[in-house]
Amino acid sequence: MSAENGTKAIRPDSAWSVFLVFLRLGLTSFGGPIAHLGYFREEFVVRRQWLSDRSYADLVALCQFLPGPASSQVGIGLGLSRAGLSGAIAAWAGFTLPSAIILALFAQGMATWGTTFPSGLLSGLKIVAVAVVAQAVWGMARNLCTDVPRVTIAAFSACAALWLPNATGQLGVMVCAAGIGLVFLKPVQGLVTESLPIAISRKVGVVSLALFFSLLAGLPLLLQALPSQTLAMSNDFYRAGSLVFGGGHVVLPLLQAATVPNGWVANDAFLAGYGVAQAVPGPLFTFAAFLGASMNVQPSGWTGASICLIAIFAPSFLLILGVLPFWERLKSSVRIQAALVGVNAGVLGLLLAALYNPVWTSAILKPTDFGLALMAFVALMFWKAPPWLVVLVCGSIGWLSALVL
Repeated sequence: MSAENGTKAIRPDSAWSVFLVFLRLGLTSFGGPIAHLGYFREEFVVRRQWLSDRSYADLVALCQFLPGPASSQVGIGLGLSRAGLSGAIAAWAGFTLPSAIILALFAQGMATWGTTFPSGLLSGLKIVAVAVVAQAVWGMARNLCTDVPRVTIAAFSACAALWLPNATGQLGVMVCAAGIGLVFLKPVQGLVTESLPIAISRKVGVVSLALFFSLLAGLPLLLQALPSQTLAMSNDFYRAGSLVFGGGHVVLPLLQAATVPNGWVANDAFLAGYGVAQAVPGPLFTFAAFLGASMNVQPSGWTGASICLIAIFAPSFLLILGVLPFWERLKSSVRIQAALVGVNAGVLGLLLAALYNPVWTSAILKPTDFGLALMAFVALMFWKAPPWLVVLVCGSIGWLSALVL
């Protein structure tokens, strides 16, 4: 590992310690997938120094290419590198269960609790996401875009992502950035690459990919042969987790089409759950737990929530286990390293575009919002305040402001 990047020598951790780290993030990471990547960078690159900015960007780039929730897949990859398969499960559980449990409880008690969430609190949580993403963009730019070509790639990537604000556009940006890097850029001279210590063989990778595609093709056939509600739910949610690029918001139309028209979930309940899902920490894919608990057919409740949650995240596990063994070996190629120089700049451009839309445009609606975001950014960047504290303070200020004004 390079001593120049300031990272510590990686040592194995217990799955329990990985779980506790990600549990804190699962309780405090508001703001959606882009903000989650900012929280992860602050925690694992800056604070704990588990890996360098370059290795983190490489992992983010890989997960951007894969279908499914990118932030959750990054977390699974980080857990896998620290404590093996048990660490990957622990990282996913810590980051996912808080919001999944909240949404399942809301589904079961919706009639009693109501269907709204305090707007002022939600506004404050959106504002702190602006500061978190801005901090991530600033820090990654200083490490990954240190010359004119890479700054140019990042700028054009941001423009392209804003012109084509969908999953296809993002994927196209990544492919073009990789091509430009491969043809026109060179790896940093003297760079000592830092690979995640993934103790997974290529055989395990092949088996994982085979299982991924077997389930994708086999579940519909199994459902035809053995019709059941459990298989139908598993099939629809597995397919949603397998075929969607672009994160949680993109998967929502698929879930709505799978659950509302056939009467599994009422449309009003779907919209209410979607509103609450915006205001809880953790990945938006945990909305599957709400839908499973809200089913008008059996299985429902906690059983339905568990089935849908596992089904929608299973593809992420299989893809990470299947692709990472090959990715780590490919990264040692000089040509791949050249492509990654471009991809890293492209990732920064995507983050920069996301900082404007949807993070900024949905949160900064008046001058006081900008003032609060500015103070949150200063607290994170210069006061070195822990992100969970900044989240708590900004959420409280937004809630109190709504009550007073």
